[in-house]
Amino acid sequence: MNSLVAPPTLTPMQIIDILVNCPSIETADTISAALIDQRLVACSNRYAPIQSSYHWQGKLEYAEEHPLLLKTRADLAQPVEDAIRKLHPYEVPPILRTRVDGANTDYIAWVYDVTRAP
Repeated sequence: MNSLVAPPTLTPMQIIDILVNCPSIETADTISAALIDQRLVACSNRYAPIQSSYHWQGKLEYAEEHPLLLKTRADLAQPVEDAIRKLHPYEVPPILRTRVDGANTDYIAWVYDVTRAP
């Protein structure tokens, strides 16, 4: 990764994080593996389980979920979301996009080097 240098036209704002909560480790790992294999994301982080509370279909629900943080290019946001929707069992998967406002140039270059548009 040290030999990569981001072209001057790339900025941190062109990198995004996508957070999606998954109902199981298996779902999180399946989504992660598929998106990395398809080169839609550069990497993923699966966090420890969390307890989620939310209203769904008129009832208050409680569930253990597994947060999955995906790192990719902003121009791949929609293909990533489409792939998540195909693999995620929820009717309404919780997919949140966040623009990165700061990153080192080597990291930006690496994200662009390992990801590809479908």
